This record gives sequence, structure tokens and C-alpha cells, in this order.
Amino acid sequence: MIKPSPEIEAIVRRMSDTIRMHDVADISHYFSSSDAVLYVGTAEGENWHGQTLRDGISAHLAEVPDFTEEDVEIEAWENGETGWAFRQTTYRFADTGVSGKHRISFVFIIERGSWKVIQHHISNPTSNLDKMGIEHRAFRDLLAAAEDEQLSIGFEGLSSIMFTDIANSTALAAAVGDRLWLGVLADHLKATETIINEHGGHMVKSLGDGTMSAFPSARAAMSAALALQDITRNQQTEPPLSIRIGIHTGEVIASDDDYFGTVVNKAARIAASAQPGETRVSDATRLMAGPVEEVIFEDPITIPLKGLAGDHLLYRLRSRP
Repeated sequence: MIKPSPEIEAIVRRMSDTIRMHDVADISHYFSSSDAVLYVGTAEGENWHGQTLRDGISAHLAEVPDFTEEDVEIEAWENGETGWAFRQTTYRFADTGVSGKHRISFVFIIERGSWKVIQHHISNPTSNLDKMGIEHRAFRDLLAAAEDEQLSIGFEGLSSIMFTDIANSTALAAAVGDRLWLGVLADHLKATETIINEHGGHMVKSLGDGTMSAFPSARAAMSAALALQDITRNQQTEPPLSIRIGIHTGEVIASDDDYFGTVVNKAARIAASAQPGETRVSDATRLMAGPVEEVIFEDPITIPLKGLAGDHLLYRLRSRP
């Protein structure tokens, strides 16, 4: 049965982070020991198989200069002992200032109880107009039609959107290993969903080591956030976890058990701006909640949020002693 794979997503995220941080000495361990293993890069001649790949991949990736990434998207799936993932990102090289898109695919197999990469492909998208003199429209038109249909069957309403994220998850996973980390992550996501349900919300989706959820009121979302921070802080887990939470309230479009719109994007950016163990809420959430004796809105800050115009007033949320 094909299903989303948080484990493969986490492996892809850590594998990519090791390249960006130049920690590639052991990168060959991510790849299968089979002679069929294949790596295809972006340049002519960058296609290697088997032992040649395993012997040379660390040195090859060590040559990559410093770069930053934005707008990272990962989706991962598994079906029995086979899995696959797609990663898309915008890169920028520090020395040259060159930026662009990377599209990266992975095919995984189970090998001695662990997921290993059997095929890995990196590409830079080149315009079909530049390459062939034509611009394909079929898929673009199909997606546009699907998007229009999706929006037409959705409904609009006021919701408080909450995003959570485990701080320093890449380092924690590397410290304990993929198998143990998967168990820790599964327990955390289960506890998170329980708290969300107990406070009248519902988990829309899990995002690797984070979650997105929706609540009918700002107060419900804030209560869930504080409860989640409290239980995470007091759990006797190894490794200990710390989470960031962001909440924003406004009009959303809901369709097929997902939510869309600027409110969703802003809630995600607010969570990303929080410190480990911190919950931040927008001014809109504070205003919609009204006077709440049980909580304190403190440390107001006005900051830019990526992809959103202007500056945004945020508050740190904590329980009143």
C-alpha cells in the first residue's frame, strides 16, 4: 500500500543538510551497496554506478562551495520495501551569487533493515522554450483547471491555523539514528494530535517533524499550544524535545481536508520565527482571542516575514503563573 513516509522524508532532509554543511565524509552510507546504484548529476558526465559512486561521492560533494537554500519542499512515499522522494529548492551560491532551482529525486530500497538510496537524480530546470523552441502547455493547463476546480469546491471561513516544528531535529536525528528517531517522532506526533483533538481542533497534516492544525477559535488554538509546550517540556524522552509554535487567525479556504491562503502561509512563517520552546502568535490572533485571564501576550516584536509584504506584529504567548 502506497503511503506517505515520514522516515524517508527525514532521511532526505538529513542527507541534504550534510551536503549544505559540508559534512559529507560518510555520505556514501546513504547509498545502496548494490552494483545497480546510480547517481545522475546536472553536468555532462555526472552519472556513476556501483562502487565508483560509493568511492567518489564524498569527494565530489566536498567540492560544492558554500550555498544557502530557500523554499525547500520535500514529499516522500513508500510501498513495502520500496520508497521514493522528491525535493525541490531554491539555491544561492555565496561566492558567485548565482541562484536557481534544484529538483532532486530519490529512489529507496530496504537493505539490511534500513532505507538506502538506489537511484539519485539532480536537475536544474531549463526552459522548454530555450531548449526546444516550444513551450509545453498541457500539464500547466491541466493543473490550472484542477486548481480552479479545487477552489470552487472549497469553502471559506474563519480559522486559527497552528504550525508546530521540532527544533534542531536534524542534529537530534543524527545523534540517535534513523530507527530510534522514527519512534520518537511517531510518539511526538501522536501526542500532538491528541492534544489538538482535546482542544477542539484537528490536525490537517504532518510535515516531517512538524504539524499543521486548524481550530475554530483563537482561544482554542492558544490553549492547545500551551498544553503542547507544557507536555513536551515535561516529557522524559531521550533525546529531549523542544518545539516552536506559530498561530495566525483569519479567513482560509478549505478543500479536501487541507487549508489554503495567506493565513496558512503566515502561520508557518510565524512558527519559523519562534525560538525553541516558544509560541508566537499574530496580532490578529491576540485581537480575536480578546481578554484571556489564563495567558500573557508579551515581548511584542515587529518583523518581516518571508514572502509576505510589510512588517508583522507578533507576541510571545505564555501561561499566566
